Amino acid sequence: MQLLPAAPGDAVERADEAVDALLESGRRPGDVLVLTVGEAHPWQQHELSFGEESYWAQLADGGDVFYADADASRPLSRDVVVLVVNDGTAGRVERAARKALDGAGALLVVCGERELVAPLFA
Repeated sequence: MQLLPAAPGDAVERADEAVDALLESGRRPGDVLVLTVGEAHPWQQHELSFGEESYWAQLADGGDVFYADADASRPLSRDVVVLVVNDGTAGRVERAARKALDGAGALLVVCGERELVAPLFA
C-alpha cells in the first residue's frame, strides 16, 4: 500500500497525479481503477453523462482507467486501485478502504489524510 497524503479538497488532484505517474511508469490504463469516497471524480461524471450502460461497459472493456464511487454495488477490481478519500465519515472511509484493498490485485494507492487512513492499513 502506498499512502499519498492529501487534504480532502486536494485528494482528487493528488490521485490524478498518481494515475499519471502509474501510466508513465508503464502501467496500462486498463489496469487502473480509481475509487472516490466523496464526490464523484469529474471523469466519472463525464462518462455517466452518456448513460449507465455505456459507463459500466467501459469497466468490462478494460481499455482505460475506470473511475467509480467506492460505494458502488458492483464488484470492482483491477491490478492497481487508487482510493481517493475526498470526503466521508470514518465508517464510509473504512468500508471504502476494505473494498479498495480487496479489489487491488498488485497495488493500492490511497490519497487522503494520513491521520484518517493510515490506521486502517496498520
